[in-house]
Amino acid sequence: MSSNDIDVLNDTDMKSLAEQGLTLPLTYHTLKHYLPHRYPFMLVDKVIDCIPGECITGVKNVTINEEFFNGHFPNEPIMPGVLMVECMAQVSGVLGFISAGLTGEDGYLYLFAGVDKVRFKRRVIPGDQLIIRAKTMMQKRGIYKFDCTVHVEDELAASAQVMIARQEQ
Repeated sequence: MSSNDIDVLNDTDMKSLAEQGLTLPLTYHTLKHYLPHRYPFMLVDKVIDCIPGECITGVKNVTINEEFFNGHFPNEPIMPGVLMVECMAQVSGVLGFISAGLTGEDGYLYLFAGVDKVRFKRRVIPGDQLIIRAKTMMQKRGIYKFDCTVHVEDELAASAQVMIARQEQ
């Protein structure tokens, strides 16, 4: 799957988003209703594509002023792989909420439940833009499993299968 493999939203998809009061792209002011994270740990800048119940595409702009670059590594800044996995989990959580027709204000939270088949293929450095995709593999009683990728341009940077679980707060 490359970063160009964006699914085309049809009228039903657009209607499903509109029923939740959503129009693409979803930016910080909308994303903060789905993610409990805030600076410096909110790792999704916007969502550019979403088909509820199926897939989502998010964007993270990597800049030199990210706090983790102070120590990873000062003379050769590289984004930690674990933070790319967190990006995938956050985008997956947004899809979980949208698919369920919920937001964080409804008293729920999506928590990381597991990660499998993690692979890192390229370094991510300041100036890169991450295209984060999650496709639903399984959904059952508030537990979701996603096939996720992170691309920089058309190059695969990381991939994983991410599992999240919805819990009441």
